[in-house]
Amino acid sequence: MNWSLKMPTAGAVGLALGLAACGIVEPAPPAPEPVKQGLFGPGGIPLFQLNQQDRRAGGEIGVNAFLWRATLDTLSFMPLASADPFGGVIITDWYALPTTSGNERFKLNVLIKDQRLRSDAVKVTVFRQERAGVEWRDAGANTATGTELENAILTRARQMWLDANAAP
Repeated sequence: MNWSLKMPTAGAVGLALGLAACGIVEPAPPAPEPVKQGLFGPGGIPLFQLNQQDRRAGGEIGVNAFLWRATLDTLSFMPLASADPFGGVIITDWYALPTTSGNERFKLNVLIKDQRLRSDAVKVTVFRQERAGVEWRDAGANTATGTELENAILTRARQMWLDANAAP
């Protein structure tokens, strides 16, 4: 076959294939993707927006939401180093009281151990250091301080619970 016959034949075949590819059959629409569940549910992380059912149960975090919020509220004067609402652990950074002239500082570890609002559900550990020259040395902390903070947290949590469960 010579060249002059090959070109028109190839062109005709290409035109036929091109027209066949432009058919009137429409492709099926893609299937909708299934809705993926988020890691924390459809509403995000519900730490501080409690609905009516959550108010009675104390929230959807790993610990009692009233104890959690009361602890953050009670310790708001201290800088936080770490806070884990699912494990119920709050660790403050070192804090020097204004009355100690910077020679004494405190650090708190708070553990919320239950999802129920109970007196034994919160444990506060107090650490105390004193300045000795240019370095800080561990000093014994008064155990009554931890108990007083636990009572303050429980009182605040109880008030929050009463406010949330009051008749509208």
